[in-house]
Amino acid sequence: MAKKVAKWNGTPAGGGGKLDGTTFRGWRRENGRVGVRNHVIILPLDDLSNAACEAVANNIKGTMALPHAYGRLQFGEDLDLHFRTLIGTGANPNVAAVIVIGIEDQWTKRVVDGIAKTGKPVTGFGIEGHGDIATISKASYVAKQYVQMASELQREECGIADLWVSTKCGESDTTTGLASCPTVGNMYDKLIPHGIYGVFGETSEITGAEHLCRERAASPEIAEKWYKMWKAYQDDVIEAHKTNDLSDSQPTKGNIAGGLTTIEEKALGNLEKIGRTCRYIDALEPAEAPAKGPGLYYMDSSSAAAECVTLKAAGGYVVHTFPTGQGNVIGNPIMPVIKISGNPKTLRTMGEHIDVDVTGVLRREMTLDQAGDALIDMIVRTCNGRLTAAESLGHREFSLTKLYRSA
Repeated sequence: MAKKVAKWNGTPAGGGGKLDGTTFRGWRRENGRVGVRNHVIILPLDDLSNAACEAVANNIKGTMALPHAYGRLQFGEDLDLHFRTLIGTGANPNVAAVIVIGIEDQWTKRVVDGIAKTGKPVTGFGIEGHGDIATISKASYVAKQYVQMASELQREECGIADLWVSTKCGESDTTTGLASCPTVGNMYDKLIPHGIYGVFGETSEITGAEHLCRERAASPEIAEKWYKMWKAYQDDVIEAHKTNDLSDSQPTKGNIAGGLTTIEEKALGNLEKIGRTCRYIDALEPAEAPAKGPGLYYMDSSSAAAECVTLKAAGGYVVHTFPTGQGNVIGNPIMPVIKISGNPKTLRTMGEHIDVDVTGVLRREMTLDQAGDALIDMIVRTCNGRLTAAESLGHREFSLTKLYRSA
């Protein structure tokens, strides 16, 4: 349990209040980072290795395989992103130890070496020259040792500054921009000054509000770096490949049903997640770990829920906040996803997926300041071991971002 329940003393977001001695209990890893989960994962290098990884996870209870669709004949920037995502996933502080299985030894070793830089236990196995059965057998013996090792690791009391909290919204509607997204923004306005790392993204969903996002950079240099990133997405992805416009994708049919008729309306709600006072201090590539110290970051990322959350976890974030209007079921294998909603219908029809109810904001029974406090309290409870709705329902969506066709 936390030493004290997360509490904000009486000032609005951006004011001078202080978190009242809030701590949480996490696992401090070999590199000093703190995790809030203690997973042992079986990580496939490529799609051909999924079956072997799932077999090991079936053999050794307490491990978790992360199957995915890619990894063969990728090249250039796409291959770099593939390795960055896999290495970042294994390096995440929510992971205690890793088994990596790949069809080829050389690329498997590259992932193993990247994860090993954190100091955590990691072992790789190549299938070529051995076959599935021998590889599964050898990997299972090591995985068993890792699970038993991880089971003896102890939580320790940690300060709030040890937290890395990411955000991305989904199935947005009119309530998202009015209640659940501003709740996340209020949380960031309160926690960023206390030394946490935060990150937002969803590059396509900034469209129409890019001038506002550009102004929230910490410096003109970062603003220009961000704008080049956003403009490249517009020019190289959207304009280069669209058949008419974004109407079949942005806003989604669910967004439109929820009252968002244009991408501009959606973008304005999206930016509510960064609060009133925060300024982002760097613009990161997909799955890139922040390197400029505590603060808010932007990550170039897809707006698709599973891809975006996977990238944030690979960047090193340990808790994800997910505002939703119409209701989204997304989870992640290694990072708990906290759902926030201000839509009364969604709470009635999909309430099992929601962790923080902020419908009171729209009924004027809850202020945004109180909503932000409720989210901070849920973050601390989640860090202390409370399973999120997505975790308890078994949602483990893990989706790699692919930039272009393989060779």
